[in-house]
Amino acid sequence: MTDDRSMHETLRLVVEALGDVMGDKRYTTREMEDLLFTFYAYRCPDDLSRSLNKLRLMGVLCGEVDREQAGWVWWLPKKVQPE
Repeated sequence: MTDDRSMHETLRLVVEALGDVMGDKRYTTREMEDLLFTFYAYRCPDDLSRSLNKLRLMGVLCGEVDREQAGWVWWLPKKVQPE
């Protein structure tokens, strides 16, 4: 159980950090690399597109191939507001 809670907390912190950096905009993988370094002095030790894709598969992040940008474009899903 502790591992599940720890993983959930870590994921929550990642989502919060991405929200602080990304806002409502869309970014290419290269722009994401620059943003993460600018805000957190952090470079992903793994291939960033692979890590972002894992978050996409978990439903944390949205992404699609953009032919005009010649690569992936990433954004945060819209938050569902309670009525």
